[in-house]
Amino acid sequence: MSEVITNPKLATSAAAQPALTFKQSEALTVGVELELQLLNPRDCDLTRGASDLLALIARAKHPGEIKPEMTESMIEISTSIHSRYESLLAELLEIRGVLGCAAERLNILISGGGAHPFQHWSERQIYDGPRFKHLSDLYGYLAKQFTVFGQHIHVGCPHGDDAMFLLHGMSRYMPHFIALSASSPFYQGVDTAFDSSRLNSISAFPLSGTAPCVLKWSEFTDYFERMRRSGIVASMKDFYWDIRPKPEFGTIEIRVCDTPLTVERAAALAIYAQVLCRYLLVERPVRPGEDNYHVYSYNRFQASRFGLEGNFIDPVVQSHRTLREDVLATLEALAPHARELDATEPLRLLSTVAAKDGNDARWMRERYEHSHSLEELMWQASRRWGGA
Repeated sequence: MSEVITNPKLATSAAAQPALTFKQSEALTVGVELELQLLNPRDCDLTRGASDLLALIARAKHPGEIKPEMTESMIEISTSIHSRYESLLAELLEIRGVLGCAAERLNILISGGGAHPFQHWSERQIYDGPRFKHLSDLYGYLAKQFTVFGQHIHVGCPHGDDAMFLLHGMSRYMPHFIALSASSPFYQGVDTAFDSSRLNSISAFPLSGTAPCVLKWSEFTDYFERMRRSGIVASMKDFYWDIRPKPEFGTIEIRVCDTPLTVERAAALAIYAQVLCRYLLVERPVRPGEDNYHVYSYNRFQASRFGLEGNFIDPVVQSHRTLREDVLATLEALAPHARELDATEPLRLLSTVAAKDGNDARWMRERYEHSHSLEELMWQASRRWGGA
């Protein structure tokens, strides 16, 4: 999230800023960002621990970045750039280890999951930083309600035209990522009946949804400049789209995933995006365009509401099948590309999720049925994140 221009006078200075330039990056490299929950071990509610945890971690050597997020009850970790699953997973495990040691010293638990099951948004404290204070002033109660937790996946693109092709080509598969990552069935103390309730919080923000369907980088920069000159946005961070270009990184950024309960699933989802992008670039199985978006909202809702059991409409041939069936069929089609990227293992893990184990929302509901305690559920989720 980033500062949004609210003073019309700033539109004039925005027009004088340099044009949007897409930084060239190596094709199909990947990076991951994960927003994590900080818990009080006494009752497993969210706790105000980000400042202390970040101060302690600042003295430790670790890969990637560990940063604050909107409220004191959350932090964000981000990896460096990777081309293969093994190195990405290894870095995530190392960051998890550093976090775990620091959190233990401060008597804090850390957990994945897309939303805390019973925290009350009104009790949250905005992180003490100019950007977060500005967002709180701008969005009011929505800022505290935005204490939800997502995984963002970056895939490298050599130039902007490739980024726009992949952004719109990947739109067909966003329900896959929603269903496979879903881990927020409980919110404000109740079962929401959604596998991913987190996405409903995202939809409340301006400029959420999908990017305009332009296929050339030059056309997108024209669109962006119009938005910037009008004073609506100051940077790309002001767009809350499900997928957005990230020109300063030279990537597309997938933003629909809940934070999984394990780093292994987070890494597998990132590699799924990598292999899908290779498939799209090499085989060109879809022709991006407006027609591909007419079922997008329906498929997105089905994925967040029903997870892998949701209905999926193919935007090209109009066929219906479950998301589980579409994920498994896609994974089968991706097998040759997975071999080229040494990605057979993470895609096998996701195949097991789709065919047998189910997503993290299913795991959470099953654990709750045993104990009927959301506190116990979050204790188990924190142990799952830690690798127990």
